Amino acid sequence: MTGLGYTLPAAIAVVVVCVLELAVFRTGLFRKAEYWISMGIVLGFQVIVDGWLTKLSAPIVIYNEQHSTGVRFPFDIPVEDFLFGFAMVTAVLLLCARQRQRCPASERAACPNPRFRGRSPWAWVPTTMSTCPAAICLA
Repeated sequence: MTGLGYTLPAAIAVVVVCVLELAVFRTGLFRKAEYWISMGIVLGFQVIVDGWLTKLSAPIVIYNEQHSTGVRFPFDIPVEDFLFGFAMVTAVLLLCARQRQRCPASERAACPNPRFRGRSPWAWVPTTMSTCPAAICLA
């Protein structure tokens, strides 16, 4: 049980996305309630699906225990799966938030709903086809 094959890359992925947010992009993602609510929803579904896929009584996905810590919680889910899940979802949300920061303020201000008008990077919603590439990442 060295953990080098699965645990180390999972831990590195978490560190990389955290460094990207805190030192490079600085989108404020980790301060957003929307982010943590989204992560809670992802975690809930991850437990259900991962628990079914990795249950030791009848596994669909089998992990080589020599490449992980061997710690499984809950429902026999390798803890490394949660690290990778966090890193993947956070990376996608970071890239979307980063793209939104790069959009012109005029496009962010175009939202007709006064509750969302001019707020960035999370709250704007384009009302027409936008020239901004962040239009693919709607909140």
